[in-house]
Amino acid sequence: MAESTFDVVVIGGGPGGYVCAIRAAQLGFKVACVEKRGTLGGTCLNVGCIPSKALLAASEKFEEAAHGLAKFGIKVGGVELDLLGMQAHKDKVVKDNVTGIEFLFKKNKIAWLKGAGRITAANTVEVEGVGAITASKAIVIATGSDVTPLPGIAIDEKRVVSSTGALSLPEVPKHLVVIGGGVIGLELGSVWGRLGAKVTVVEYLDRVLPTMDNELSKQAQRIFAKQGMDFKLSTKVTGASVTETGVTLTVEPAAGGAAQTIEADTVLVAIGRRPYTEGLGLEAVGVELERGRVKIDGHFQTNVPGIYAIGDVVEGPMLAHKAEEEGVALAEQLAGQKSHVNHDLVPGVVYTWPEVAAVGKTEEQLKAAGVAYKAGKFPFTANGRARAGGNTDGFVKILSDAATDQVLGVHMIGPNVSEMIGELVLAMEFSASAEDVARTCHAHPTLSEAVKEAALAVDGRPLHI
Repeated sequence: MAESTFDVVVIGGGPGGYVCAIRAAQLGFKVACVEKRGTLGGTCLNVGCIPSKALLAASEKFEEAAHGLAKFGIKVGGVELDLLGMQAHKDKVVKDNVTGIEFLFKKNKIAWLKGAGRITAANTVEVEGVGAITASKAIVIATGSDVTPLPGIAIDEKRVVSSTGALSLPEVPKHLVVIGGGVIGLELGSVWGRLGAKVTVVEYLDRVLPTMDNELSKQAQRIFAKQGMDFKLSTKVTGASVTETGVTLTVEPAAGGAAQTIEADTVLVAIGRRPYTEGLGLEAVGVELERGRVKIDGHFQTNVPGIYAIGDVVEGPMLAHKAEEEGVALAEQLAGQKSHVNHDLVPGVVYTWPEVAAVGKTEEQLKAAGVAYKAGKFPFTANGRARAGGNTDGFVKILSDAATDQVLGVHMIGPNVSEMIGELVLAMEFSASAEDVARTCHAHPTLSEAVKEAALAVDGRPLHI
């Protein structure tokens, strides 16, 4: 390696790390990014967000071709699943994305150091196969997260799989059991359900999407049940017996009770993710952890001056876009700018169909905090564009302060709401009122008119219901 001294050394090439590296390079810093995976992009681009969205999009098209086009007057016969072709589409999408990051590194003159990194001093990183490198200004920990294991259930990526294995199943299982009713479980369950699997979701809590608005999660469960998903809520998995041909799960009520067994071809363990800090040498250099996450101050700095952390390894939702925003803010702060991240306005999205999207406070949170609020809701059944497209499930709900009308939370389930939530994030960043949103002209006919109508409904004056 020709160079061993840099201004900024980023450990981890995922969304937080590579974006931080790019922004730091744009600001004139000499930057290196340490990444042990053979490709850049981290979990998100390689075995997470991007490949799962590729399979979600492909499986939606298969479902529509097989069952959804007749209502539009389109007759299609003999629809066949080419699983290898679908996997090839996913792999190409992944390859195009990760090679795109390599191009951006070359464009911005960022050194990609291929190997595992271990911090040996406040300004030194030992890179496996490369040697010691020095960071004169900052070391940034951006190592992301890993699958949270379920005690007593061994993941072999064959019969019992993580989200990684669930992206590359060699055949459609007859019965897929998903342990965990969160985002990852519902998305991957949707993929294989559309392709022909019976899908059973086992969730320890009493509802799916438990961190989201209660009304939103209940509506989502009703819709997914109509699509064929089975749900076993308030249920815990206590054991698994794996054979060459399948898995026998033992489950029982979360509150205690008689045990039952469930037979499955494949089991997906999707109970969450945990920060990845293994092998970083944090204890040796004195970096503090808190509940398994790297502890930082309001400027992303750890208790060790010169060492910073962003993304999944620190507090907050484990979302790629949150990590990206933190990476940009940190790079700009290192350059003396006043950047920050509003962690209260990080949107969350579930890429099922219909999609689910939310930002800000839920009704349950507002009630618990004693905040007086108003709610306005508008169903997609009353939206012209949704009717034309045959996608009328769901609604938009806007919550605003009862006294000031400032928008406090937005919760959506419906077609393309992943794209629609951005309007409300922007509105909330500028402290908009529901009336501000209601008085904004929205094109007709569009799905986004449901946002305007929900804002009108906050004041009790929707036009189309």
